[in-house]
Amino acid sequence: MAKIIDINEDNVDLDGLFCKKSQKKQAGYQNKVNWIKKRFKEGLKYKMLMINEKGKQNSRGFIEYIPGEYNWRGIQADGWMVIHCLWITGKAKNQGNGTKLLNEAINDAKEQGKSGIVAMTSNKCSGLANAKIFKKAGFEKIDEAEPFFELHALSFSNNAPLPRINPIITEDIKACGRGITIIDGHQCPYIQTMIDPIEEFANKQNLPFQIKHLDNCKEAQQNGINPYGIYGIIFNQEVISHCYPRRTQDIINLIQNKLKNV
Repeated sequence: MAKIIDINEDNVDLDGLFCKKSQKKQAGYQNKVNWIKKRFKEGLKYKMLMINEKGKQNSRGFIEYIPGEYNWRGIQADGWMVIHCLWITGKAKNQGNGTKLLNEAINDAKEQGKSGIVAMTSNKCSGLANAKIFKKAGFEKIDEAEPFFELHALSFSNNAPLPRINPIITEDIKACGRGITIIDGHQCPYIQTMIDPIEEFANKQNLPFQIKHLDNCKEAQQNGINPYGIYGIIFNQEVISHCYPRRTQDIINLIQNKLKNV
């Protein structure tokens, strides 16, 4: 049997978060916890799906959403609710649990008088939900951006301005300079796991390396480099990774190949 629990300031340290839950002592998880504690004050909601398995309650998914003014994607969505993440794993998939979590966010947005609810989607980005679940709930595509990002929205008002993906600014990419730059907003705990090996690789290759930390939501929305908002890898003034890779070595291999062609 499934139930949904609210994670908030009172229970986040006790009940924890979904992502990286087996590695709570690692920096990525701790960064996320510290990040989310600040976001609760901005209206962020984090709801976790709990499934009873052999008499034990285990987390098998979650949804994270926030008022548009405070969202951490590269979008403009004032007056709307923005879904950051929607994730279901294991046997909890294809059981209607994703819809249950989505309905929590939709109902919350309506109760708060929002113009609608919006989510960035991608069929190639592991950190973003596929558009399929949103289309099923009546969401429509309202914007898109290279290389594989889409914006889907469910509007509650015919008069409200629609959210949009903020433009990429070539000058912002060039400003990263030579070498490797990693964007990190701490919204995703997985990003930290790839920073150390890439920095180690950069040092061995005598490549300049820097982390572009995003300190607030406006920096994420207006990052000018990647619609995803909270992540990106730039090498020699070129964005080479728009979404967290399944293997960090793939990024290292890509940079090595580019070095061979220099």
